[in-house]
Amino acid sequence: MMDLTVIIVSYNVRHFLEQALLSVRKAVAGLDAEVIVVDNDSVDDSVLMVRERFPEVTLIINEENTGFAVANNQAIRIAKGRYILLLNPDTVVEEDTFSKCLQFMDAHPEGGALGVRMIDGGGRYLPESKRGFPSPFVAFCKAFGLSRLFPRSAKLNGYHLGHLGEMETAAVDVLAGAFMWLRREALDKAGLLDESFFMYGEDIDLSYRIREAGYVNYYFPEVTIIHYKGESTRKGSLNYIRIFYQAMILFAEKHFSGSRRSGMCFLYGWRSTCVPDDLARNLFRRSWLFLVDLLLLWLGVILIKDFWAEFYFNDPSYYPSHFNTINAPLYAVIWTGGLFLSGAYDRKDDLWAAARGLFLGSLLIAAVYGFLDQPYRTSRAVILMGTVWALMAVITVRMVTHYINLANGGPG
Repeated sequence: MMDLTVIIVSYNVRHFLEQALLSVRKAVAGLDAEVIVVDNDSVDDSVLMVRERFPEVTLIINEENTGFAVANNQAIRIAKGRYILLLNPDTVVEEDTFSKCLQFMDAHPEGGALGVRMIDGGGRYLPESKRGFPSPFVAFCKAFGLSRLFPRSAKLNGYHLGHLGEMETAAVDVLAGAFMWLRREALDKAGLLDESFFMYGEDIDLSYRIREAGYVNYYFPEVTIIHYKGESTRKGSLNYIRIFYQAMILFAEKHFSGSRRSGMCFLYGWRSTCVPDDLARNLFRRSWLFLVDLLLLWLGVILIKDFWAEFYFNDPSYYPSHFNTINAPLYAVIWTGGLFLSGAYDRKDDLWAAARGLFLGSLLIAAVYGFLDQPYRTSRAVILMGTVWALMAVITVRMVTHYINLANGGPG
């Protein structure tokens, strides 16, 4: 029996799959290993790419999207490895990833499964690298945001095991399906993936059954992989949120009974009815900084206009009444547009990107100024002072946000 079988289930992520296979090719060098790709009816030439660029890969082609569990089971049934790795196509592994995992699991025969430290494409740690089993209390804390407020609490953040350090090797409850290293013997005892789970939840279910079979699930942070979270599945979508909560209900109905079962079903059932609320929260989480910038710049220019009218012209009504509703919002929109174009909303801590964006916005305002009709041309001094205010306000907001995140234990 060979050492390792790597299984990748792919659906319309050709470019990510190619990068994943390139990294896997390097990681299996020197090992007795095989790689199996199961394509779930992709229409983006994934199959052609695998055939042409990775002839060493065993390719299974499905004529429909059978789901994550079914496709993985297809490959597991023909796998030859004493260890089986379920790997997402939107991941990149290091050259020594598999050799380190192999050494650790050989040294820990009680280990039934192993997960590793995952980071996203920006280098940020993904807390789902280690998780606890869901329970009514865990679900309550996650649903009502207590786990976010107390990220390092063992009780209030049991979902992400906040009490365990990011770099602490430990036995955990749940491993992520993005990288799930399985001992063949443990899988034989626990059984294959439950095909009732079309997508999401099957990793929690399998982790639970491996524990029930008498094995330990290990979190192994000595290995780090990149997981481009959300690329193989759009996790902000309405469909994702609904399927996720339905999977949690299925897990509860399968493994729990009594008040524990009814409590989880109630909480996750209630959360599944709040999908629009989740989407609104997601939208606000992505756009709040833009809205804060827009409001601060708009109000700041109005205050500067009032100050300059009083101080320089000695006439509080010097500027036309439409300044507050036309000029001020126009300048604020152009400045925030410059911030967007410079990438300041993608890299929120990049102060140079913010400065570049505001400089670009000021140049655009100067250009627009020359094309405005005379009644809409206001003092250039207001624009210059507005630029200074914009720089101070935008940088201050980002610095405050940065330190709040640090105080809450999040990324800087």
